[in-house]
Amino acid sequence: MKMIKAVILGATVIITSGCATAVSPVGNGALFTSVKGPVNATTNTGISKTGQSCATNILGLIAIGDSSISTAKEKAGISKVANIDHQSTTVLGLFSNFCTVVEGE
Repeated sequence: MKMIKAVILGATVIITSGCATAVSPVGNGALFTSVKGPVNATTNTGISKTGQSCATNILGLIAIGDSSISTAKEKAGISKVANIDHQSTTVLGLFSNFCTVVEGE
């Protein structure tokens, strides 16, 4: 009886927690999604550096990371931004990863 209750509790947590999905310009595939898309682009500066910041979601239960533009700029030492893009990957709705990519000087 205790085993049945544990299985029901575990299934309830998984079912009601939602799915692990990331932003996609074309929607999320049922099995797998891996897309890149633009956020912003300018002609104000050249591109000599690229920075990336990411956040991850596992099972819709755990979400960690920092996918902010400021973190991506800081990682690459960028002071003038030329382009901002994003990349997202989702696998079976169980795992997703969202990255912000910043290019500039």
